[in-house]
Amino acid sequence: MRVIVLGAGVIGVTTAYYLARQGADVVVIDRQRGPGMETSFANAGELSYGMSSPWAAPGIPMKALKWLFMRHRPLFIWPLISPTMWKWCLQLLMNCNETSYALNKSRMVRVSNYSRDALTELMEEVTIDFDQRDQGTLQLFRTEKQVKAAKADQAVLDQFNSPYEVLDRDGCIAAEPGLRHVADKFVGGLRLMADRTGDCRAFTQALSEKAAELGVEFHYNVVINRFVSEQGKIIGVETEQGLETADRYVCALGPYAPILLKTVGIRLPIYPIKGYSITLPVTDSDAAPQSTIMDETHKVAITRLGDRIRVAGQAEIIGYNKRLGGHATDSVRHVVSDLFPKGGDVSKAEGWTGLRPMTPDGTPVIGPTRYDSLFLNTGHGTLGWTMSCGSARAVADLVMDKKPEIDMNGLTAARFGQ
Repeated sequence: MRVIVLGAGVIGVTTAYYLARQGADVVVIDRQRGPGMETSFANAGELSYGMSSPWAAPGIPMKALKWLFMRHRPLFIWPLISPTMWKWCLQLLMNCNETSYALNKSRMVRVSNYSRDALTELMEEVTIDFDQRDQGTLQLFRTEKQVKAAKADQAVLDQFNSPYEVLDRDGCIAAEPGLRHVADKFVGGLRLMADRTGDCRAFTQALSEKAAELGVEFHYNVVINRFVSEQGKIIGVETEQGLETADRYVCALGPYAPILLKTVGIRLPIYPIKGYSITLPVTDSDAAPQSTIMDETHKVAITRLGDRIRVAGQAEIIGYNKRLGGHATDSVRHVVSDLFPKGGDVSKAEGWTGLRPMTPDGTPVIGPTRYDSLFLNTGHGTLGWTMSCGSARAVADLVMDKKPEIDMNGLTAARFGQ
């Protein structure tokens, strides 16, 4: 069976790998010059199994209003004249209730837990170097109010058997010794034990090499224009280099998936949420983070990647805008300087911005479409790497006419009437 995978980010590459492992003849097409060059390029470096939660949660609308008055606020909404943007925002608000949150959370955890196990098995099969660490994530609380609010998260973690520790100030310092220099700036934390860290781009590049060894062909620098359909069937993908045909197709184009899918009448509420990161060299290993710290106040993640520190956060609702302005990374720079002032050299930080493919309910869109030959693997938001192996394995099974090991209920495009 010949399968074309559209997109060479972490989602597309993992999908190609699992398809090739099952014997498919796989071709990956991407407009970039290599794998992992867009959303996967410089993300937070977290495999956040314990933090797989939708943005749409009870209380978020009120928090969003309060964030407007923060100097280093985690959310920016630009008042664009865009019906698509405002419709998506309204759909997100409609999910900000306890019933929807519980349902969406359960779906996301189902995928992330399966992905956690799939990655464990993958690392037993192949050797991949991506600055991996298995020391969990420390969700850092600056106020007692945040500590109390975290009890709701603990109940969810208990429900899904996700291990964690509730830490006081001394416990946080024991887990992350570099925080001893700023002990007055936080009161406690929640340590998520199952989380891992690493360089997503390095993982994607390394796995693409393993996929190539299995026979996967990677066609880079190829712009994809549209799907071509006849009589209700997908007959090919039109690129700037001509028509590419296959038995089946997987759309794994992240935030750009909705644009391509519209060419065959599939409309999905996936919106590009802009985020920022910086990467800086470690100057004092003992004063730097050892794993990932999530600053609950600013919603910024600080992750150790070998001899580097990755700091990522912020969310801008501004459409397909990838401009990296002069002060765009001020918030993430502030947080790492505030919590790890001696750990890294911020003056040497490299800035980056990327687009996260976000659904209004937080759950990715994976699985079949109304076209027998077209499958989806997109809409993972900030959790693309976290969910990559699980969603790719499930989609590969579906493409190869096998029943996935995971329950697909609520994960497909059907929940959006597509």
